[in-house]
Amino acid sequence: MTETREKIERQLTGAHPQWWLGAMLLTLHYALAWGIDSWTARAMLLAHFGLFLMWQPIWRGERSIAPRHAVLVLSIGLLLVAWNNWWLMAVWLAVLFALIGGNVLGSQQPRQRLAATMAALYLLSILLMWVVPQLFAGQRVDPVLTMLVQYGLQVLPVLIIFVRIPQGSKSAPLAMDLFYSLMLFLLVTGLVLGSFVVKEVSHGDYPVALAQSLIVMALILIILSWLWSPHNGFMGLGHLMSRYLMSLGMPFERWVKGVADLAESERDSSQFLSAALDTMCELPWVGGLSWRARNSSGDVGGRSRFRADYTFHDLSLTYYTKWALSPALLLHLKLLTQMLGHFYQAKLREEVQRQNAYTQAIYETGARLTHDVKNLLQSLRSLCSAAETSSADEAAALQALIKRQLPQIAQRLSTTLEKLKAPQPETVAQVDAAAWWEGLKQRYTRSEITYADDGVAEGSSVPGELFDGVAENLLQNAIAKAQQRDGLHISVRFEADAGGKLAVCDSGNAVPKAVADRLLSAPVPSQTGLGIGLYQAAKQAEQLGYTLTLAHNEAGKVCFELYATRQAVGATVAGQR
Repeated sequence: MTETREKIERQLTGAHPQWWLGAMLLTLHYALAWGIDSWTARAMLLAHFGLFLMWQPIWRGERSIAPRHAVLVLSIGLLLVAWNNWWLMAVWLAVLFALIGGNVLGSQQPRQRLAATMAALYLLSILLMWVVPQLFAGQRVDPVLTMLVQYGLQVLPVLIIFVRIPQGSKSAPLAMDLFYSLMLFLLVTGLVLGSFVVKEVSHGDYPVALAQSLIVMALILIILSWLWSPHNGFMGLGHLMSRYLMSLGMPFERWVKGVADLAESERDSSQFLSAALDTMCELPWVGGLSWRARNSSGDVGGRSRFRADYTFHDLSLTYYTKWALSPALLLHLKLLTQMLGHFYQAKLREEVQRQNAYTQAIYETGARLTHDVKNLLQSLRSLCSAAETSSADEAAALQALIKRQLPQIAQRLSTTLEKLKAPQPETVAQVDAAAWWEGLKQRYTRSEITYADDGVAEGSSVPGELFDGVAENLLQNAIAKAQQRDGLHISVRFEADAGGKLAVCDSGNAVPKAVADRLLSAPVPSQTGLGIGLYQAAKQAEQLGYTLTLAHNEAGKVCFELYATRQAVGATVAGQR
């Protein structure tokens, strides 16, 4: 018994909606076309109402009907069967026409629209050709019209049953548009009542009264369509309707504006979420909230028996509303959840970006100071190497070298430690250009390095920290290449004019293009260091108004140049004055 019932349920739920629609209209036709006073008509009308319940677009078929809805359904069925008259049938046909006509535009499949159009045509035809004439006392229907109604109109329900819907689209749900359905019901009701009034007042023929009613309704619709759009400075009924509908959303708009203001002023994601949910309780339909997020949870307001749960990424919300949740309200609450979720995710991303920026600042500062210490260590190694290889007759020269270099190394180490204690923005600390140039030549006295200049003018200056860092990075990279290839030559050229210009070239292989494209703009892989020495030097040069560039990159001539921009030159000249 249970298996049989389940099989029948599967067959019923698998049927196409237009089958129920066609069968519903066919039983309605047999209940009306031969009169409504017989028990046969009442039985067909009861069968029609049962098929209507199978087809209806109001309740979903798999949902259980609440007791109050069941009482309403039974009341309508008893009313149709026990108190059936032509006025009630006219109202019922107008309701069916509105339900079906309101779904025509919402149908996605062309054949579904065809079935709905034929159903609407049938209902309107039997209403105007058969039911309305029965409302007039003593009205005689032409035998030809009677034959057409009884045997001709039933072709439309039969055709609806045989309309084939493409495979895979039979489960498309019916969507009842309340506005369109109500408008169609009012139009049909106005047409029927208008025809009835004109016929009774003029005592003329029904077709003439129907034509007059159609003409009047057409004129009214034309006038309304003309008034709907703006003309000659008049804003139009459409604008007035839009303004009215927009005014209904003002609480939501005010809440969105408040959340946007909170997002601008509140940096912490948890505090932002708590404040936004407090403002959400000010909406007229929200009585309370409970939420659960990544780092927080809590309750706002009171609780009620009407609730709805929504989740958006890491945010879970439970709404407690002051009245029952309609489909429109459920959609509205879903939109609220998505809006708040997007704002909350944006605040979480901001926190992650701030943490990444802080980590990046620590990384860049540490990397720069690491290279400074590395350069200082290289200078100390050079002094140690000079002390180890010097003879007794070179003691005076060695002593002079150490006296010159050790104070500079100590000063640079002190500056590095100060940066580590309290990082500050880069400043232009000028040193004498001639002294800096001589110090560089004394620190790097290798045989493969040659120095050239056009004469350093007295009184000229350069930012010593910048030129030290760039020169030592470039020379150490060139020396590393010389250790891997015999006969490599390194040349260093310095010009003190116009803020200073330094060029370091070597005769080694060209830098690979993939590395050269990123060498001065991003960290690159390195086997001997961190891969960010030249990147940090280029950033420091840019901050001080200088440019570090790879001027030549070809086999036998690889040249890096550091030179000042016009702004840096102006700042240097102003500092000298």
